[in-house]
Amino acid sequence: MRVLLVEDEERLADLIKGGLAGEGFAVDVAHDGRDGLWLATENTYDVIILDVMLPRMNGYAVCSRLREAGNWTPIMMLTAKDGVYDEAEALDNGADDYLAKPFSYVVLLARLRALVRRGGRERPVCITVGDLVIDPAGLRCRRGEVDIALTPKEFAVLHALARRAGEVVSKSDLLAQAWDFSYDGDPNIVEVYVSALRRKIDVPFGKTTLITVRGAGYRLEAA
Repeated sequence: MRVLLVEDEERLADLIKGGLAGEGFAVDVAHDGRDGLWLATENTYDVIILDVMLPRMNGYAVCSRLREAGNWTPIMMLTAKDGVYDEAEALDNGADDYLAKPFSYVVLLARLRALVRRGGRERPVCITVGDLVIDPAGLRCRRGEVDIALTPKEFAVLHALARRAGEVVSKSDLLAQAWDFSYDGDPNIVEVYVSALRRKIDVPFGKTTLITVRGAGYRLEAA
């Protein structure tokens, strides 16, 4: 899943990003409100973690602008302001959840998964492609009744394909969804993960659902 973290405390941002990356999230970071608003407008995210007290534009304003523009990506406010009126203002401006600093990382992760499970207004809890079922919140995958163990990055690639099942998804689109904004490594890494996915979701079941469209990208389709 792809996360936007808008947090001006750079050390805290690095810690959160590192922890979430270890859980399989692709995390983009902005250190002020205007950059955060721009990233949220230009890219698609599964969830946004938004500080309130930010330079250039505060979190309330960022959240309000996104909602006014019809962007319903789930938003968690993460802030040192822990008064009841602060929480009420965050929710009134369109936030979905509110977590005060200092916070437990375990609680942060659980709440993020709950937000992803709840999703935006248009997103289902699970994605079904034929007998392949992808559960974004639980990071689980199964074909029929058989659970399939995937690494966090394999799951991220599969999730990106499943969200556009039946369509050709380019290598650059997969990089944008499953890796963070700053990734500048070899784009052929996508081929490595697609091959690994085939060995797990197709080969053991005698199916061909993850298709390479030469020169264009990849397509996930029902068997």
